[in-house]
Amino acid sequence: MQALNLFHRISIHRFFNSAPFLSYYIFIFIFLSIPNNLRAQSNETTEEQSINHQLRIHHDNDFITLTDRYYSSGLFLHYTHLLKKGFLNSNNEQLSFSIGQEIYTPSDTKTTEISEQDRPYVGFLGLKAGWSFVKNKQGIKTDVLVGVAGKASGAGGFQRWYHNAIVISDPPVWVGEMDNSFHANIYASYRREWQLAPNPFSIVLVAEPSMAFGTRDVYAHADLIAYFGRRNPLASSMGYNRLGSSKREIFFSFRAGYRFVARNGLLEGNGSNDTSVLLVAAEKEVIYAGFDVHHRFGKNEYWFGYRLQSAEALNTESHTYVILSYARNF
Repeated sequence: MQALNLFHRISIHRFFNSAPFLSYYIFIFIFLSIPNNLRAQSNETTEEQSINHQLRIHHDNDFITLTDRYYSSGLFLHYTHLLKKGFLNSNNEQLSFSIGQEIYTPSDTKTTEISEQDRPYVGFLGLKAGWSFVKNKQGIKTDVLVGVAGKASGAGGFQRWYHNAIVISDPPVWVGEMDNSFHANIYASYRREWQLAPNPFSIVLVAEPSMAFGTRDVYAHADLIAYFGRRNPLASSMGYNRLGSSKREIFFSFRAGYRFVARNGLLEGNGSNDTSVLLVAAEKEVIYAGFDVHHRFGKNEYWFGYRLQSAEALNTESHTYVILSYARNF
């Protein structure tokens, strides 16, 4: 019995050490408010409503494995707007804007020896602007990202403050944090869908190649996705982060992806005489897999995801994390 109690105490301690304080309290507030949202929706008309705006909060974290390593956490705030008349004179175009902070740590967050770290500490704070367009069963999306990596991102300082002030435990040491650097990147993706079965339990297969070019990321990526359940057409489905409809959706999906990496600036530095004390070579090939559950109810959207990826750097291991996301449409 004493051993069991000790195990539970250790597990709970590691759980609360694994995620930023602010993001957990935000999600606690959101999910406690879900029943009120559902009751409010029951009083609304059942007619489909036109949706042109969305605010979404998105959180990634590896707490499900009771670890705090590699891509440790990410917190993002998104705004999306459906254009009435876009650049292509179409009503199927969207603009999106987001701000987010990401935290990356080595597997051993207690060692002060640089030689014992398998990747550098680094945070990234970025602003992203995007445009997307869909037609029939095809869609394209482009994004421009600008941001800063290193101490200027505030990630190391925030994580140390959280551990000292809230958890009251030894924080990750952040020894050998990557130097400050500015990054700019362009991302582009194309999506093609094939519907094999209609609603109420549709089956949709998707191929989604994408690419990135810039100082932070240079890669070519391909995803294969299978959707199962009640899902709207591509132009208004939350599976592609589309607005325009409040029609209910509830579905799950499986995905597999392959990425050829030419550069990863959060492992290899900014590429222009970077003087960081620790830089590591990125793996050229990374394999991804995932599972997602999506639910749109009235003006509310809920998304839970699980991701597994192979090692991103030499001498590191595979990594898993979860996705929690809530959006309010209006």
